Amino acid sequence: MKPVKSVTVVDDPQIHEDQYVHAVYDQIASHFSSTRYKPWPIIAKFLSDLPTGWIGLDSGAGNGKYLPLPADRPGCILTIGLDRSRNLLQIAQHAGSEPGRLITREVVWGDVLGSGWRSGVFDYAISIATIHHLASHGRRKLAVQRLLQAVSPVHGRVLIYVWAIEQDELSKRSIPTSDTDGSNPHPTGEDVFVPWVMSRQHKQDTPVVPTLVAETPVYNRYYHMFANGELKQLAVQAAEEFGLVIGPRGSVYDEGCRGIEIVQEGWERSNYYVELRRWVS
Repeated sequence: MKPVKSVTVVDDPQIHEDQYVHAVYDQIASHFSSTRYKPWPIIAKFLSDLPTGWIGLDSGAGNGKYLPLPADRPGCILTIGLDRSRNLLQIAQHAGSEPGRLITREVVWGDVLGSGWRSGVFDYAISIATIHHLASHGRRKLAVQRLLQAVSPVHGRVLIYVWAIEQDELSKRSIPTSDTDGSNPHPTGEDVFVPWVMSRQHKQDTPVVPTLVAETPVYNRYYHMFANGELKQLAVQAAEEFGLVIGPRGSVYDEGCRGIEIVQEGWERSNYYVELRRWVS
């Protein structure tokens, strides 16, 4: 088991993320990428089911493992990758390449909280294992609103994945919890440090100050581990504050009413996920 530790965010959330998220991923980029290559089934199906010709955003693309999908319909959709880590983006830019066959992907350096896109420019957006790195409820809510803002108000689809407090039997992590009896009606999750132990076969991607003793580097990554129901609650709150009605499209709404439907939600292999679909009546 990895020794996951509870943490209290006392710094400005941006400073906290800069130190315990952005700086860490630039250090561990190549080692991290070598462990992230198998697509999650629900995400792969989501991308496979999209109509041909759609253009989407992977917000927090990491090493770009979802950019080449769907594998069974290559080239039928275009996913643009966005990430803060330049070292991961360099890997994502050629995701899916093979020896002798270099492929170039569309990637953009930027922040998931930024609003550099024209509203509604994308048909779909995915955010996989990213929002849990944001160090306040308000910033996590804003990230969801940026996804809703980025996709079409008529048909836009959004899929979000975050790490869960509830880990499965294959997990290497044991998450400390403060609400052990489940009595909290408003789930708030847990703020933790999850260590990344650098393999001796991988060197850091960014130079670090040498130490007198050669040790295997360990980097603490900040996570907000989501509680059961918290992700759906976050999505609903973000949508309502964005001026959207929650529920399926129907005849009961006035013409021009905007809303989102929660298509599916659940838990998969130590992650919570939610899929949203925008609509206009």
